[in-house]
Amino acid sequence: MTKYLIEILLPAPDSDAHSRFDAVRSELTDKFGGATLYVNAPAEGLWSEGGAIEKDRIIVVEVMADALDREWWTSYRKALEIRFEQNEIVVRSTAIDRL
Repeated sequence: MTKYLIEILLPAPDSDAHSRFDAVRSELTDKFGGATLYVNAPAEGLWSEGGAIEKDRIIVVEVMADALDREWWTSYRKALEIRFEQNEIVVRSTAIDRL
């Protein structure tokens, strides 16, 4: 049976902003029965914008779901962009087969 792995890339906080991450964990656990946040080893990303190299640190949130409700995820992504004060937050999905 195919399932979906949904990943959310959130900005790692410069300060102690754990309440926002706790809220994300709670919301996703309530809706999907669980969520994993990789908070102790943030990933670093580099990209070129306007000739300058930009750098950010991200926390990856993972959720497994039986179905992919694109409308719900689009709405949730927009809410996270407001909550985390970001122009864009990446939410991506991958179809997976559990082994």
